[in-house]
Amino acid sequence: MARGNFNRFHIIQSESADSPLAPWQLKLNDIIFGAESRAGKLFDVALIIAIGLSVLAVMLESVTAVRISYQGLLNFIEWTFTLAFTVEYLLRLSCVRHPLKYAFSFYGIVDLLSIIPTYLTILIPGANTFLVIRILRILRVFRVLKLFSYMHEAEQLVWAMRSSKRKILVFLYFVSTLVVVFGAIMYLVEGPENGFTSIPKSIYWAIVTLTTVGYGDVAPATALGQLIASATMITGYAIIAVPTGIYTAELTQAMRTQRDARGCIGCGITGHEIDAEYCRVCGDALPASEEL
Repeated sequence: MARGNFNRFHIIQSESADSPLAPWQLKLNDIIFGAESRAGKLFDVALIIAIGLSVLAVMLESVTAVRISYQGLLNFIEWTFTLAFTVEYLLRLSCVRHPLKYAFSFYGIVDLLSIIPTYLTILIPGANTFLVIRILRILRVFRVLKLFSYMHEAEQLVWAMRSSKRKILVFLYFVSTLVVVFGAIMYLVEGPENGFTSIPKSIYWAIVTLTTVGYGDVAPATALGQLIASATMITGYAIIAVPTGIYTAELTQAMRTQRDARGCIGCGITGHEIDAEYCRVCGDALPASEEL
């Protein structure tokens, strides 16, 4: 970042905060949270590679033959990545104006969950707790979720999901009503002698049929029951495209709203609209896109 741009960064944050960040914090913030500068892009690529390798190590450790043969190497790799991600987590907290906001954000919690299981293996002694430790160490797979914070498309997907939430909830209510109705009718038509021993069991059949899964463990035997089943399956095909259409419409709207990769100096959140001047989460002033 040019010195002039760097000074403008400092002016922006000085005018909008009680505790301005030091120059090194601003520079670190641009590298860690920003993705428009060359240094920020290189950091993101290196971090994505590290996350992928660490998750691969976790998966290999779950293979018994690999774990027995390379237990020492896998432990070394795990501790290396854990220490590296711990340093990264502390750096993230040190270069934002509101570290607690980042710590309690989604990605901050994911960062923490991805490193604490390894440290818990030190705090929980005893051979009889080994299985519990193994379960806790599975939480390291949370590291893969950190990849989403470096994908602009992920912001669009999340925004579309939030925008379509109410429509999808209404759709799910309608589907729930349908399966209850179809299940109750099938219970009356088929009865316990054909496997429909209760209304909940019949509702289970209706869900399996409406979603076109068709396990086949419960099937109608009468002609009327088969007719109802046919209507249920056709209805399933007819409504399966509804949530897809709702989500697609919201996603199209999200894609029209242009966003950039600026990281907020206050809380580290990215994915703001290009013309946004303030963070949508903490309200701190954002650096202008051209200043990155």
